[in-house]
Formats: sequence, C-alpha cells, structure tokens
Amino acid sequence: MQSIWAACGEPREYNIGFQQDRSLRRGESGDKEWNMESVSTGSAAESGIKRVAILFSGGPAPAANAVISTAAVSFLRNGISVAGIRYGYSGLEQFGPDHPMVPDRDYIEITSKHLKRTRNTQGIMLGTARNNPGKFVSHPDHFDDPDRVAPLKTVYDALRSINVDALVSIGGDDTLKTANKLKLFQEQLPTDQPRLPIVHVPKTIDNDYSGIDFTFGYFTAVETLASEIRNLLADAESDRTYFIVETMGRSAGWLAYGAAIASEASFVLSVEDLTDDFLEEETSTDPHTGLESRRRVMNLQAVVERIVKVIRVREEKEQKQYGVVILAEGLAEFLPAESLKDVPRDDHGHIAVAHVNLGKMFCSLIAEEHEKQTGRSRKVKGVQLGYESRCARPQAFDVMLGSQLGVGAYRALVEEGKTGHMVSVTGQLDLHYVPFKDLIDPDTLVTVVRFIDPDSDFHKLARFLETYV
Repeated sequence: MQSIWAACGEPREYNIGFQQDRSLRRGESGDKEWNMESVSTGSAAESGIKRVAILFSGGPAPAANAVISTAAVSFLRNGISVAGIRYGYSGLEQFGPDHPMVPDRDYIEITSKHLKRTRNTQGIMLGTARNNPGKFVSHPDHFDDPDRVAPLKTVYDALRSINVDALVSIGGDDTLKTANKLKLFQEQLPTDQPRLPIVHVPKTIDNDYSGIDFTFGYFTAVETLASEIRNLLADAESDRTYFIVETMGRSAGWLAYGAAIASEASFVLSVEDLTDDFLEEETSTDPHTGLESRRRVMNLQAVVERIVKVIRVREEKEQKQYGVVILAEGLAEFLPAESLKDVPRDDHGHIAVAHVNLGKMFCSLIAEEHEKQTGRSRKVKGVQLGYESRCARPQAFDVMLGSQLGVGAYRALVEEGKTGHMVSVTGQLDLHYVPFKDLIDPDTLVTVVRFIDPDSDFHKLARFLETYV
C-alpha cells in the first residue's frame, strides 16, 4: 500500500505551536525522539522558603480547592512543608500566650494524603471566615500606631510561631487589602526581624477584581444562577408571572449581567446603571454627632417605572405575560437611609444585603406601579439567589483557572522571589504577577474595584439581548 507520505510528496516539518528544538526533534535515522525535559515536573528551586502557610478568607467560590490543592502540591513536591490555616484569620487573631496555634484546630499540616482527588471538590477544604485584622488601619500613617496595628502583629506572631516563612493569601478584594496591610506592617519591623513574603490569589464569584480578566468560580456561579433563572422563566411562563431576582454582586454587576445573558432574562440592573434619572441625593443626620451629610441614593420611583416599562412592552408588543428581571445585590447600598437603618454591617463595613431582600421590596412596588399605569393586576414575585452558587461543583474552566493560579502562587514565591504581588493570568492561562500597589489606593489602602464599563461590548451585549424599550 502506498504510504500517505508517498501520496502527498516529500514529508514536511510542521510547527504546531511548540518549539521543535525543545519538544520534538528527529534523530539521525529520522525516527522521532521526545525531549522529556518538556514534560517533566521541574526541579526544586533554592528560595530559602522551608515552610509556607495557605489561607483562604471571605465568601466561598467554586474551584477554591483547585487553588489550595495545586498550590500545596507544588510546594510539597519541592520539599517545602505546608500549613493550611483554618477559617481565615479567625484563629490567627486569637493567638497569644494563653492561646497558641493548635494543630487541627487552627491549622492543618497538609500532606499528599490530604490532596487525594481534591481539585474538583466542592466547598473550602480549609474553611473560611471574614475576620479583618487590618480594620483599624485605613491610612499609611496608622502603621505608626501600635494599637491600630496590634491585630496585624498578632497575625504575624501567630504565623511565626508555627515556623512559617511565606504566606499564600486567597480571597476577595477585602482579603487582598488585608494581605497588603500585613506586608506594609512588616516593612515597619526592625531589620533583624524576618519578613514573610506574601502573594495573593484573587477570589470572588463577583469577578470585580482589577488586574485579572476573570476570577476562578465566576463561570460556575454564572451557570448555577442561570440554571435557576431558566427554571424560574419556565415557571413564569406557565403561571403568567414576573420574577424579580436578586443575585450576588456587592460592588459590581458582573455576576448579574453574566446570569442575565446566559438565562435569557428580560432586564438586568446593577450599580453601574445608577446614573442620571436613576440617582438622586439624600440628606441624613448622624444620630451620634448631629452632623448632616449628603449621599447619592437610588431613585426608586424611576427604577420601578423602568421595570414596569419592560413589562408593558412584553405584554403589549410581544404578547408575553411573563419574564424575569435581575437586580444585583449591590443596589442595596444605594437604598435610602430609612431602608437600611436596621441592617447590620460586617467587619469590612459592608451591609448584610441578605437582610434587605431587594426582590421582595421591588416586587410590591412594581406590582403597584403596573396596576396604577394599566388598571390591570400582575403577579410579581421576589426571589434571592446566590448562596447556592458559591459552593457548586466547579466547571472545568474554573478548575483549570484555579489550578494555574495555585501553581502561580508557588512560582511567584519560589521561582520568582515575589512578595506583595497578586497572581494573575492572561490569554491562554499565561501567568503574570501584579504588584499590590497597582491594585490598592495608596491613601485609603482600599482595593480598587473593577466595574463593568458601560461602553464595553460586554455591557452592550446584555443591553442588546434584553427586552428592547
């Protein structure tokens, strides 16, 4: 039989995206020889790091265990022991002479046995919490105040007590803020005290991080929410109902917009959309000081009228008696003070949006306005979605992204000798490292949030696909 090469002419060398002098070469006989260096695991690097701590803080996110496990195995394979800090900063903050760091309670010694098929698992293998040891530090001058930095010193002492040489911080924008403060605190230490290099891995299903295109867990969260909303859409059509769905997204609308696009929602609104007629100012008086202040708040009536307009277009022009409207939970921060007076706040100053229930609040306002405009009643129901998305089984892309970020934490500390950097990826999961100073306001020490650009094609996509008014 004639060979394929004979039929096609002389054999050709094809470059299919890798360097042939490293990955594939031919011997003198023409046989293919594989360069095994290109598929090896690498060798141990001399970094001076003997023991690293991995800490997860803030809300859960799908693929968190992909980050933790791949980071841990990278260190272990190179002879670096790993302490997995349990429940964020909560145990570290309690450290003292009468409360030492206790194995299994405050941290675990991560070994290969802990990492058996953990990359795709749900939940957070180390646990998490929202403690904020940097809450008293809000300006660079505060590092000169021993009382303000005392919680940061406690965290530093706690890590040193278990012989940690470096820290991998995994968490959202508040956790990044804390990692930066811990780094800055160490810069004030006497020169004879050791510094712990710190790198941070960005985590949030909200996807509102500067310095990275998409955060791990975002796509799984979007798909989980979209699946729930598609179910509600079928329910709405069956029963001629409108669902007002509140989704997570404290500061920006990435999650709400992604869920709206993937679920075929009728309309989506987030904090980025609060401009012009949707905003007004409110004057309030501080009950403790008696001082008046003005703040921008949502124009509830204008927002309600816009949603009713969507409903009426669907009814009168498209003959659709149903639909789903998505509101990002961050809109709650723009409610009038009267609506927030009894709502608690966390250590970072954020309102507990679960106590607000935007969906339920808006559904009654929308039903009333619809009847006022049309003389017809319309069933409108409020639903809160979000918690079910935080620990969903991660999709393959989030596992790949989380795995690369976990390995990137190892590479940043050991191979690159970085500290004060966030691990990031671009393109086809290409690693790069962003300095904390590029992500945090130097005066307030607050993380810079990445909002959806109203002129971006992502924003325009959602606007284009929703009900046209």
